[in-house]
Amino acid sequence: MERHETERLTSVQLAAMRRSLSNGRGALTRRSLLRASGMGALALGGISTLGACGIPPAGRTEGSAASDDHSAKEKEVHFSNWTEYMDVSEDEKSRPTLQAFTERTGIKVKYTEDINDNVEFFGKIKPQLAAGQNTGRDLICVTDWLAARIIRLGWAQKLDHANLPHAFANVSAQFRTPDWDPGRAYSFPWTGIPAVIAYNKKATGGRKVDSVTQLLDDPKLKGRVSFLSEMRDTVGMTLLDQGKDPGKFSDADFDGAIGRLQKAVDKKQIRRFTGNDYTADLSKGDIAACVAWAGDIIQLQADNPDIEYAIPAAGYITSSDNLLVPAQARHKTNAEKLIDYYYEPPVAAQLAAYINYVCPVDGVREELAGIDESMASNTLILPDKEMAAKSRSFRSLSTKEETAYEEKFAKLIGA
Repeated sequence: MERHETERLTSVQLAAMRRSLSNGRGALTRRSLLRASGMGALALGGISTLGACGIPPAGRTEGSAASDDHSAKEKEVHFSNWTEYMDVSEDEKSRPTLQAFTERTGIKVKYTEDINDNVEFFGKIKPQLAAGQNTGRDLICVTDWLAARIIRLGWAQKLDHANLPHAFANVSAQFRTPDWDPGRAYSFPWTGIPAVIAYNKKATGGRKVDSVTQLLDDPKLKGRVSFLSEMRDTVGMTLLDQGKDPGKFSDADFDGAIGRLQKAVDKKQIRRFTGNDYTADLSKGDIAACVAWAGDIIQLQADNPDIEYAIPAAGYITSSDNLLVPAQARHKTNAEKLIDYYYEPPVAAQLAAYINYVCPVDGVREELAGIDESMASNTLILPDKEMAAKSRSFRSLSTKEETAYEEKFAKLIGA
């Protein structure tokens, strides 16, 4: 495990992250994503500071990431999460699942919605982690690429699966063995975030659009197609369409996908590369079909019955947000109990019904049907076996690869 890696971000990486924060997945709120009328980007002051001087290089981390566990004497756990990523009561005065956890265990949860984006949050906690200090958090929720980085640096505590019987048993197969955390030794997923194909059936004349090949080659869609400005989603979906595995691709495979997309740009098949702002154009029909995030589709379909989605036969890309216990956290066992609690099907169903993202917990369908039958049958929240089998993840990248790939992708999309 690399404990002394320098984590300065290149200008290319920073540019890619700014795209994400201004209108990509980093700009999404974690529940009310957007409506057809559109949504403003989050105000994020932290990125300018990071861009000016880079995230500080990692210090020397001596010894283990583990710390003395005070869980037995201190019945508390400090949990940092994204905004609107937790169920809230109708009167908005309580968080029912957290309240029930405290009532059952006696463990008080200090719940803080202080994660607005991954880069900003990492910049906030990194100096303490690098110095071997407690961040004041026992549990954090970060996107897979950042989870991978924190684990690689030795800044996450290895989980005790004896304290996680529900989590270990119930984590869905598609989330069980990411290449950056085999066997979920350090993390468990909070939600999945699929990238699939969406189309406006009125704009397509009633025709179904269900492949990247159609997006790139169908002359009837020319000039009315968009792809995402997130490199992993757009290139990953293209790799799949070319018969390549996004979890194992080579430099040549990546270049082939970029070349395939470039041809579509040159012949003006692709209208533009977008963040979540594609939704207004898709709803109006200016965009007939696109690569889209599943959470957006659920929201758009509530407003527009013409919006449909398709899972390509070649597969689709899924990323995830993940729970980790940071190095030097004081209440590791309490954090593990909280993780495990959210892998109990009744609790997982209650959470999924509120946040509307892919639930990574097996066995929740019946529980969710008792809350809302339409959600239980929505494969964008509970993928069936056929859909789950088509889910693929974009492999972890080295710093060198990420710089090279983002540079090529930025040139493609004109960023």
